[in-house]
Amino acid sequence: VINEFCERFSYYGMRAVLVLYFRYFLRWDEDQATAIYHAFVALCYFTPILGAIIADSWLGKFKTIIYLSIVYAIGQLVMSIGAIADLTDKGIPDGKPDSLTLHVALSATGLLLIALGTGGIKPCVSSFGGDQFEEHQENQRKRFFSIFYLSINAGSLISTIITPVLRSQQCGKIPQECYPLAFGVPAALMVVALIVFILGSPLYKRESPQGNIVVKVSKCVGFAIKNRFVHRSKEYPKREHFLDWAIEKYDEHLIAQIKMVLKVLFLYIPLPMFWALFDQQGSRWTFQATVMDGDFTVNPILILIMVPIFDIVIYPLINKCKINFSPLRKITVGMLIAGLAFVVAALLQIQIDKTLPDFPGHKESQIKILNSGDSVVNVTISGLKNSFTVQPLQVCGSIQSQHHHIYTVSNSMIIIIIYYLFTLNLICSVSRFVNGLTNLVNISMNDVNFETLETLSGTNYSLFTKGKKTIIYTVNGTECKITSIAFGYGSSFTILLNSMCTSDDDGLIYIEDIKANTIHMAWQIPQYFLMTCGEVIFSVTGLEFSYSQAPSNMKAVLQAGWLLTTAFGNIIVLIVAEVSSIEEQWAEYILFASLLGAVSIIFGIMASFYVYVDPAEMEAEFEEKERAKKKAEDLESHSIHENGNETIAQSKF
Repeated sequence: VINEFCERFSYYGMRAVLVLYFRYFLRWDEDQATAIYHAFVALCYFTPILGAIIADSWLGKFKTIIYLSIVYAIGQLVMSIGAIADLTDKGIPDGKPDSLTLHVALSATGLLLIALGTGGIKPCVSSFGGDQFEEHQENQRKRFFSIFYLSINAGSLISTIITPVLRSQQCGKIPQECYPLAFGVPAALMVVALIVFILGSPLYKRESPQGNIVVKVSKCVGFAIKNRFVHRSKEYPKREHFLDWAIEKYDEHLIAQIKMVLKVLFLYIPLPMFWALFDQQGSRWTFQATVMDGDFTVNPILILIMVPIFDIVIYPLINKCKINFSPLRKITVGMLIAGLAFVVAALLQIQIDKTLPDFPGHKESQIKILNSGDSVVNVTISGLKNSFTVQPLQVCGSIQSQHHHIYTVSNSMIIIIIYYLFTLNLICSVSRFVNGLTNLVNISMNDVNFETLETLSGTNYSLFTKGKKTIIYTVNGTECKITSIAFGYGSSFTILLNSMCTSDDDGLIYIEDIKANTIHMAWQIPQYFLMTCGEVIFSVTGLEFSYSQAPSNMKAVLQAGWLLTTAFGNIIVLIVAEVSSIEEQWAEYILFASLLGAVSIIFGIMASFYVYVDPAEMEAEFEEKERAKKKAEDLESHSIHENGNETIAQSKF
């Protein structure tokens, strides 16, 4: 249980900040960050099959958990090291890696190890825990699984709250968001979990590897296809089902069980589309939150609330109304609700887009003209049609351009031309200082010390958290200590030092380059609420339906198939992020909602043809047939034996 709690804390905590790490530390654009994120998640859901095969065929569950937990912890450690900007921030430190190659290589290596670790132990931990109980300890086993799944939700909830807080801490030579801490704490927890798990090893009951049912099923299906291809000539009689071509090598009982499983797996074909939408909570919806105001975690909390509400209130109420809300209908409704969540996300995105500044296009820069004098100035820039009149201590509107320019000023008043390329972190506030005094200035804001500023020079932008800051600047040995205005999420300020501070004037002029985010994150609650309702209906019902429609020894096959639907869903997002030419994010949300709506209709049609079965009843019928067959064979053998004795007696006579 401790191992699972720490593993889920590590996995979901890392995922909570992963796309932000890609976007703002590795400086990938949103599409690339989204694609890599979903490639990683897909890999995490492919590797459980590998872990199950390793455990069931060679190492056993105990050794597999130990070895792959070690791999997992190493992966987290490598990620943490790769997030240290100071590794390559040489020369004049600015808090940014000078070369991203090393950081990308370490991050990729870490993610591969994490995917192998988390996926490899996923199918082993729960089943290993269940193996510790005898057949007569059914109540204790149920209690264990209740605690086990509570630990999963608790790890997810706590990590998604704590990890962003860890990331927001300041660390490094130049204080910045502390991704090494956000990745390092989960790594430490995995080490603790591993130690606890190993210390308890004398108490565990271990079972030897007995072969993997997924491999056995795959071989049977493969042989049937091969045998059918070999006997494709018309001279061979047709068989009722393609799996009947495996009867020459495999047991009839196994073939009957696989037929039952394939009926369920066929219904899995449309399901990846649901996960394509669901897992974008960690990518596209996270990016949507970065251009909003506020900070909160909602999805894990909603899951803990909505699961019992559906079980205790909603489903019983539907049954009282005598509505036939079958499992397959529940799954269809879950998909439709998830699609509706994306429609709500699109409507919110439209409102967000109205508040965003006019950012430069690709390979464009913005020019701002700051007049730090006390008279009006006129500025003409070659290559641009209009001239600009700038009032004292004011900034002209942003000018976007792709070219270098020569500028002239109409008089000798002080004026500064500032060129910069917009690449801002919208989840923080960014600020820079411009020295409008005639003396050198030493300046700092909170823990960030800026270089000595010469007259009419400016600093680079630096990241700061939301709220008021302490500004200290020194001119000719005279120090001024000032409390700044409150900075909001996504805001950008150029702060002009215009005069020495006095009791009535702090000597600073705040020029707002970009306004703070104005739409609060609470407006995301409706889409998260709908998505959580969709998940509860879809995911819980889907697993229950799958397990109820297959023999007990085939549940591992269905678990593998269910995990693969998640993997393929993330691949869909990866493909869309890489090849889509849709520029507006709201339009992409509508695209996904439409696709899921269409898939829901297809699934509903497929489900209408499905006939529910009782695996236990079918197993009992098959066993009865087997007994009858064996009895007939015994009678025939006995009859042959008696006839043989009679023949011998007659010959003697």
